[in-house]
Amino acid sequence: MTTRAAGLRARRILMGVLALVIGGSGIVVGRMQDAPPVPGQPQSRVAAAAADLRFLRRDDPDGTTVVDAAGTVLATLTDGARTATLDGPERTFAEPQFDGAAVTTRVWVRLLPEEWRAGAEQEGWFRPWLQEQLDSPAPDILAMAGEYLDGAPAGEDDEGMRIRGDARFGPPGPNGGPSPENSDFYDYLGVRWRFADGAARRPDPVRYGAVDCSGFVRLVYGYRGGYPLLATEDPGPGLPRRARAMADTGPGVVVLPDNGVPPSNLGALQAGDLLFFDLDQAPDLRSDHVGIYLGRDVNGQHRFVSSRRRADGPTLGDLGGTSLLDDGGHYARSFRAAKRL
Repeated sequence: MTTRAAGLRARRILMGVLALVIGGSGIVVGRMQDAPPVPGQPQSRVAAAAADLRFLRRDDPDGTTVVDAAGTVLATLTDGARTATLDGPERTFAEPQFDGAAVTTRVWVRLLPEEWRAGAEQEGWFRPWLQEQLDSPAPDILAMAGEYLDGAPAGEDDEGMRIRGDARFGPPGPNGGPSPENSDFYDYLGVRWRFADGAARRPDPVRYGAVDCSGFVRLVYGYRGGYPLLATEDPGPGLPRRARAMADTGPGVVVLPDNGVPPSNLGALQAGDLLFFDLDQAPDLRSDHVGIYLGRDVNGQHRFVSSRRRADGPTLGDLGGTSLLDDGGHYARSFRAAKRL
């Protein structure tokens, strides 16, 4: 997949009354139109209206919406979570081989330096952080997730290590069978990794360039995004190794609880949320798959990205089942819960 910038928006002006609607886009928005920048005016929306920002409290889940003087929503923040959704330039995420699977969005997903709480906008770190992130062209969580889809170009860090590019699910199974799980982020990178608790892991050479579903989430949110990672499934201050542990004891705010059936309130989701699935329908009723919510696609349906065996790696397309939560397909029927990191 490639990330295509559909247009840079230098400034947006509210047209009419702000429509306070929280939906599948993952951000509260009003009706906007593009406007050219005014010569000599500060380019930062926060710097231009720093004294006029409003912070509106909301519930279910509890959080804060940041609105500027013109009524444009700049950010949504959730109590107890580090995930922030920000208003930014429009982009489209797609895999060319899947017609109708594209997601066009103005939502950018970034991590706060600490969990949000009511009143945190008064602390000295917040406004500089907001200004920096709104102006930043650096890849966000969604863009980083797109850097591992089918056909994504490889890229290296400053030390020459490949950190992005088309990822596989895993090596071939015994006798050419299905690829097994167990490919974590350090397998994809091909590096030895020492976790904060001192535990060390060595990459399996045959798994180089591969990530399973939870390994993909850990690669994007953890290695690339900076969210703390755990070595095992045990509870602790970070993302555990497996999808079931992320769902059961992992960090984050529960957005949609697991009631044993597909949740119906999909409008509560916002881009970047972790989605949990019970694909095998085993008697233990535990999640065995995890993905990242992207938003509504060009057909208005709720689409996600995840790494899976039949697609041989991360995909937002419809190979091995549609990547949708609301079409009655295999993943829609298996969808059970959502968390916001």
